[in-house]
Amino acid sequence: MAAIPNARQRARAALIDDIKAEAFRQLAAHGSAGLTLRAIARELGMVPSALYRYFPGREQLLTALIIDSYGDLADHLEAAAATKKAHRDRWLAVCHGVRDWAFARPHQYALLYGTTVPGYQAPQDTVTPAARIPLLLLGIACDAWRCGQLTQPADEPWSDEVTANAAVLAEATGFLDVPPSLLMRAVTAYTQLFGAVSMELFGHLHGGFDNDTVFFDHSITLLVGLVGFHTS
Repeated sequence: MAAIPNARQRARAALIDDIKAEAFRQLAAHGSAGLTLRAIARELGMVPSALYRYFPGREQLLTALIIDSYGDLADHLEAAAATKKAHRDRWLAVCHGVRDWAFARPHQYALLYGTTVPGYQAPQDTVTPAARIPLLLLGIACDAWRCGQLTQPADEPWSDEVTANAAVLAEATGFLDVPPSLLMRAVTAYTQLFGAVSMELFGHLHGGFDNDTVFFDHSITLLVGLVGFHTS
């Protein structure tokens, strides 16, 4: 049984939550470049030196925000997938979930998938939270293949380098029982999904389409075909 936090531990956890909440507010208002511990301390009525007891520096705070954001996005997508039964519908629900989350929290999406924060190098701590999103999509595709709900990918003429990459991907994800070509198609669809969301969110489609939603729906339908999901 996990130990029950004492009053001091609960107070510390609550203050850390307050710090991160204020950091997210500043991130939304000023972007990552405008995020400073001094400004956060001022808004919370703290002296900067007190804040450093919780986050030794800006990099550690950014890491906490990134981990929380990946977790929030992954939770949102897993919940979206759980509302559907058919594998194709689950995949599409995740695609729509990415877009919905991005437009609801553009500052967090930009922190994860936008321009790299100058001077910041994401530590290993962020890898597992980040991996939840592609693993969710890969898992849906692999489950569909196991259930016969996915068209068998044709053997494709890959270079030796791509073949080696597919083997590494299978080993890293644990999806060793599916065709490597399926993994590569699913990863390609994953990257195209986030590319489509980013292009729209960051304004690169302005003036190009009368209805961005219709275009997005068409785009992810193409991705469904790329992965090989059955239509029914």
